[in-house]
Amino acid sequence: MALEPVAGQVYFSPECHAGYAELGFSPSPGTLAGGVQLPDGPAYFTSRGSVLGQVPGEVVAAAFAVFNPDVVVPSVEFGWARVDAPTICAARTTGAVAQLLRALGAEPAGLGRATELLALAVAPLRPEGKPLFAGLLSLGLPGDPMGDLWRLADLLREYRGDAHTATWTSAGLDATEVGLLTELYWGLPMRSYIRTRAWSDTQLDEAEGRLAARGLVADGGLTPDGRALRESVEVATDAQCEVMVDALGERFDELIGLLTPWGAALRDAGGYPPQGPHDLAPVR
Repeated sequence: MALEPVAGQVYFSPECHAGYAELGFSPSPGTLAGGVQLPDGPAYFTSRGSVLGQVPGEVVAAAFAVFNPDVVVPSVEFGWARVDAPTICAARTTGAVAQLLRALGAEPAGLGRATELLALAVAPLRPEGKPLFAGLLSLGLPGDPMGDLWRLADLLREYRGDAHTATWTSAGLDATEVGLLTELYWGLPMRSYIRTRAWSDTQLDEAEGRLAARGLVADGGLTPDGRALRESVEVATDAQCEVMVDALGERFDELIGLLTPWGAALRDAGGYPPQGPHDLAPVR
């Protein structure tokens, strides 16, 4: 989790939101506690999806995996009517780096070492079956100290996300089903966080029915089988990411030590939710 605020701050960066608004998107639709700005939906799908190239919304929906395609597809169509992929991709990088510079300063202690360690973790990763990771990999590094740090962190984040998608789909779950299981696994009420993924009540009713028929949920909670299945997804995802930890070896703790205070600084600066992404209000 030490990596997440450093990489994921791009989705809450006011510098990003301002850059996207200049390209014809809406500004942030609202804020969380601490002034954290929520992302505009079309800007989010188009900017993050831009690493895949100027692809149809169906491809973006497939790569992101957990969002309702009925929302993703028109959002991406809206985006491509206003901007091309290289332009919004550049705005994404510029905005992410600008927030890091604002929150951490131009030369935070350990910047060079953290970048070196992140590069070590990325080096052995392969792109097979990892579309968002592969898209980022094709971009190379921006070429400036903070930009390189952020791109490497984003690569690790997207690699794990791609691995997670491969794992839960292999477990026979669809996006609505894994979303319901995940919020219960996190200790959240059913149908709370998953609403940020734009699924309808009917779709969620059907998903809950399928999970209940499989003996994975009952009375609004996880059954032992449901908890075991969801835990197995996490374990299998972690197993795909062991190569990162192995590459770092005994330097793993050093990297965590460098990243942790930066995450705290980003939260203090209103650049990332206070506790994590599952704190988001259901408007994203």
